[in-house]
Amino acid sequence: MRTYVLKLGSDSVNFALLTRGKPSVTLALKSKEGRDEALLLAGDSDVLIEPFRPGVMARLGLGYADLRAVNPRIVYCSISGYGQSGPLANTAAHDLNYLAESGMLALSAAADGSPVLPPALIADIGGGAYPAVMNILLAALQRDRTGYGCHLDVSMADNLFTFMYWGLGNGWAANEWPGPGDALVTGGSPRYNIYRTADDRFLAAAPLEQKFWENFIRVIEAPHLLDDSKDPTGTTRAVAKIIAARPAAEWQRRLAGLDVCVVVVKSLREAVENPHFVERGLFQRFVEQGEQRIPALPTPIHPGFRAPDGDGVYPRLGQDNEHLLEVAGRAK
Repeated sequence: MRTYVLKLGSDSVNFALLTRGKPSVTLALKSKEGRDEALLLAGDSDVLIEPFRPGVMARLGLGYADLRAVNPRIVYCSISGYGQSGPLANTAAHDLNYLAESGMLALSAAADGSPVLPPALIADIGGGAYPAVMNILLAALQRDRTGYGCHLDVSMADNLFTFMYWGLGNGWAANEWPGPGDALVTGGSPRYNIYRTADDRFLAAAPLEQKFWENFIRVIEAPHLLDDSKDPTGTTRAVAKIIAARPAAEWQRRLAGLDVCVVVVKSLREAVENPHFVERGLFQRFVEQGEQRIPALPTPIHPGFRAPDGDGVYPRLGQDNEHLLEVAGRAK
């Protein structure tokens, strides 16, 4: 990832954002020296996170059993695409593949019916990183009671199904399995849809509850569309025609201050400059490298649990080898 473009300093901006404030240790894990150093570090560690395919760490002599032998308290977290077992466990894949295998990708389709590429790494973050944090914290609490760590199996594909609870419930309870564009939250309702404006911007409309729908109908001046139960598809087309007659700024003016659950779709740049997010301090911390300085990534951690410093740098390759190995050696 250091080699990606665009750059911040000598390395990629992706790497800088994701490794701000972290140390860096390089180990040649296929060598005896590197394995011994890894075991030395593990002996003085609370948690190890590894992202390899199942079996790789064990073949290196660094599987859970190997680390447990030197540190019974260690929490060993394996994050993989399809988990540590099952027919797909060793299949090469990326975020898009996990979305496809889980059925999530099929629920989002363009006008021609083809699935739409998602703009976020849902499996990597929502299916991998966040569940890993939850399970590591639970394992740490368990260790406080028992004195022992454990091996956590975090599957990015497995954890995607939770996001589709509504679709699973409909399918299991009534055999009504959702498809693209036909369910409440995939475009099958005028109350949860995206409408194009006259200036080719969009409204994200989610007036699901009746009171919000009634407010929305008043804003668009279409009382004849109040009852959308008989012809949801026709209502959607009618609303789309009304929204398309005026520019986004006009709709934003009309919607201002009202309980309607409808907003103008913002670009990423507009979003980070939104006074609401600015006031909440999402981008007050920075990552620096030389003369370059950009906002750091906001993370879902309460401010009271974060270090007080506002700025930080990302690590040079292997910059902490000597220090951390020396500390681990003293601890041993």
